[in-house]
Amino acid sequence: MNKEQKEMIAESTRELRTADEEFEAAFKILNKYPKRVTIFGSARTTPRFKSYRQARELAGLLSHEGYAIISGGGGGIMEAGNRGAFDEQEVSIGFNIMLPHEQHLNPYTTESLSFNFFFTRKVMMTFYTHAIVCFPGGYGTLDEMFEVLTLVQTKKMPRIPIILVGKKYWKPLDKFIRKHMLDTGLISLGDEKLYTITDSPKTAIRLINSGFDPEL
Repeated sequence: MNKEQKEMIAESTRELRTADEEFEAAFKILNKYPKRVTIFGSARTTPRFKSYRQARELAGLLSHEGYAIISGGGGGIMEAGNRGAFDEQEVSIGFNIMLPHEQHLNPYTTESLSFNFFFTRKVMMTFYTHAIVCFPGGYGTLDEMFEVLTLVQTKKMPRIPIILVGKKYWKPLDKFIRKHMLDTGLISLGDEKLYTITDSPKTAIRLINSGFDPEL
């Protein structure tokens, strides 16, 4: 083994140790709260957006139901989710990511952790939550949503409520899934029911409460 190979292995070991430390720190936070909901959505929305107001309202209502709100800790929908819980003086968790030029932690968190690695952050936000709520967003939001759907579809994680808030935004995607994936056999019958599209906070809360699993 030459010097360069040894240095590469040493660097990998350091990264793995850092990732393990991130997992451990995140577990310490999440284990304090028996009920948890993760909110995904665009970082580009502002309080003037309907989706921002919806996320803030729903997070506040979920807080009253005893759920700790988890977001990526940044702006937009992440801020709205944290803000809704913060308004109610309830648990508001921000799992931020360290990036060169963006994503500062929003001021509405009661618990926070800054991650170096996208994969550790995503694991902690998806595998250790009792429900996922997705608001309109860009590539990142769709990546997070479809990864969770894939993991549930392939039974690599328990089935949890996956709520897509915003009919105007999500219905065209639902139509695409049904026409180009379900009808052509690219997904199985029933896969189109792994998510629910709604504009109603009451519907979202009912589905989340009905799917709550204390073993997660």
